[in-house]
Amino acid sequence: MRQLMLCLSVFFVIPAYAESNWVSATLDNDFFVNEDNGYTNGIYVSLYDVYNNVAALPKPDAWVMPLSWSLPSKNTGQVVNVYSFGQSLTTPSDLTVANPSEDSLPYSGLISFTNTYIAIGPGYADKVSTTLGIVGPIALGKQTQKTIHKIISAQDPKGWDTQLENELVFHFSRGRTWRSWVSDSNNMDILTGLEAGVGTLKSDVGAGFMLRYGRNLNESFSTVLLSDMRASNPLAVNRGWFVYAGLKFDYTFNQIFTDGNTFRDSRSVDYDHNSNMFTSGLTYAWDDASLSFAINAPFSLNGRENAREMDKLTRYGTLTFAWQL
Repeated sequence: MRQLMLCLSVFFVIPAYAESNWVSATLDNDFFVNEDNGYTNGIYVSLYDVYNNVAALPKPDAWVMPLSWSLPSKNTGQVVNVYSFGQSLTTPSDLTVANPSEDSLPYSGLISFTNTYIAIGPGYADKVSTTLGIVGPIALGKQTQKTIHKIISAQDPKGWDTQLENELVFHFSRGRTWRSWVSDSNNMDILTGLEAGVGTLKSDVGAGFMLRYGRNLNESFSTVLLSDMRASNPLAVNRGWFVYAGLKFDYTFNQIFTDGNTFRDSRSVDYDHNSNMFTSGLTYAWDDASLSFAINAPFSLNGRENAREMDKLTRYGTLTFAWQL
């Protein structure tokens, strides 16, 4: 509990001196896709410091220094600094078994803090981020799911005593997105992107693209960089709106939710290290608020039974509401 309170205090004492400040709340849950297993729930609160065309743009915080050297040295027109705190839960497919089989996805909970720094240039945006977290009983996954399921009269999850053990985890990530094509009317575009990360939480590389249709697209393309961390969804801004669909292709070297604890024996499960994700959604913005909803649906190309089962366990819907302070 002491480590949990430390994480909370670190998040909420971070100062914000920006041209504008936003807050968002994101709910990931598989009930949006009529499931109750796998990546079953995620709740995130994020604070955004937005700097537009100011004389001196802020430098990255110490949190993201491990990869900040890779950012372009030339000045950009806008910087967004994001601080996110969240909890996510992962469970096997059968919640009724107190001792799930060894080939089932392990129970796990994660409490995490992420600092993301986004530098926006003409037609492209760069991102560096650092995530620090705790996996295991101290993340309170058992208490969270049991309480929620009791309130909504859902199946009581029996197997949390087999969850992964307590472990401090980290993840460093670097990404870029390009606005690769824009229609003459500026109401449609294609975004392409690359992402790479390393850490005990996860290590992976990925590439993808997204097709968008809507209004004020040039002001919101950088927000797609937040969706990879599950801290937010692509968001419209300044009375804009858009619908979107995209594909992402990843190769995962390691991830604690499937590989188990890094430095001790624990439950783990075999999985396809190649993963593909189809995402679709819509978002609408007012002057001082924005709402976004998306469905993220993985799909495997190798046709193996365990790969199809993992696809089912990692499909979820996600809802984000953001507002200006």
